[in-house]
Amino acid sequence: MTVTPLAAHPSGRSAPAFRGRIGRDARSGHYAVPGRYRLHLSTACPDGLRLAVVHSLLSLDTVCPTTFLPAVPDCPEGGHSALRPLYDASAHRYTGPAVAPVLSDDWSGRIVSTHAPDIMRDLARRFGSERPSPYPCGAESEIEAVERMCAQGIEEAAQRAGSAGAERAERDAALGTLLETLGVLERWLAGRTYLIRDEVTVADVELWVALVQLDTVHRNHLDAAAVQRIAGQQVLWAYARRLTAHPAFGTHLNLDGIARRHHARCHGLEAAGAAVPILDWAAHAAR
Repeated sequence: MTVTPLAAHPSGRSAPAFRGRIGRDARSGHYAVPGRYRLHLSTACPDGLRLAVVHSLLSLDTVCPTTFLPAVPDCPEGGHSALRPLYDASAHRYTGPAVAPVLSDDWSGRIVSTHAPDIMRDLARRFGSERPSPYPCGAESEIEAVERMCAQGIEEAAQRAGSAGAERAERDAALGTLLETLGVLERWLAGRTYLIRDEVTVADVELWVALVQLDTVHRNHLDAAAVQRIAGQQVLWAYARRLTAHPAFGTHLNLDGIARRHHARCHGLEAAGAAVPILDWAAHAAR
């Protein structure tokens, strides 16, 4: 088991504590056996939402069951008490928060991984042979480029643009980065149904979750003029609407949970852009 400390990750997300992988055969230690592994996640968390969508795209309900966690962690340090036994069993004297998402091994009662991108790839490669892969052959570099664009050009830029503690020039620069990124995606999606292929891929999952976060979380800290410019990307938001109507996407959209998680964690100021959502997500979500 590879255990690394929590630290800043190049994608902008926190680096995971556990980085085990599901292998191809018994010599790998964690090898692929249906029913052996379990996901623990909250769909109010961006990584949890990504995992839930990919899990549904692959139809893995019986192959890898999912335990859904509360939207707001119940431990003061930001972890889930339900996950503490797994963390305690997996790392001697582990003192960090018992955070989700987690892929656990029911055979050993220990954690395999807390790194969502690795977990998604392993589920697709080791258990997803019966469904079209969200990681099509030859698309890895494109998917990684979309991951970086969403993490840096949308999520990080939106957070900096709405930061109450940043200087005006810094917020304006971040807003410029955000609008530029959305503009690139808007132009790319013109005439397309999906982002990089003629079917849903993980690139679409990444962008959809980034847009969900932009409208349900980051919009609350942007002024009305900025939100109006963001909402002007009509092709992009029409794309988000279509994906929300897809059963693998919209059924996992927990708007109330996202709001409660945001309010529990955020100490920023609400801005004028909080008044009206860009998209009526609930109206388009598949149920």
